[in-house]
Amino acid sequence: MTRSSDSERVRRLNAAIEYVRKCGTPAEAAAALSNKYGLSRRQAYRYVREAQHTRHLLPEPESKIVFTVKIPERLVQEIRLFATSSGKSISDVVTQALDTFLRRGKRRGRT
Repeated sequence: MTRSSDSERVRRLNAAIEYVRKCGTPAEAAAALSNKYGLSRRQAYRYVREAQHTRHLLPEPESKIVFTVKIPERLVQEIRLFATSSGKSISDVVTQALDTFLRRGKRRGRT
């Protein structure tokens, strides 16, 4: 059995949150979730348990695409080292750095 993607997991958890709010019991919520996504009852209960401790719907992660660039080898080594030491993926580190850089430019009146 394959693992669900992050976006699929968030979708299922958000559905579980809604079912917990609407249904009378966790068993009813798990049954509805199981029917909607074709999950085993056991897996549906896991989502329901997590949903019971989550107050708000979660934002769905943006889809990602491959984007290849050429950068100096030294910078690649620094990115890898930083990612390893912070426990993040290289993609997460680069995304966060680019988001920060681009937002900083917008604050200074650039487009």
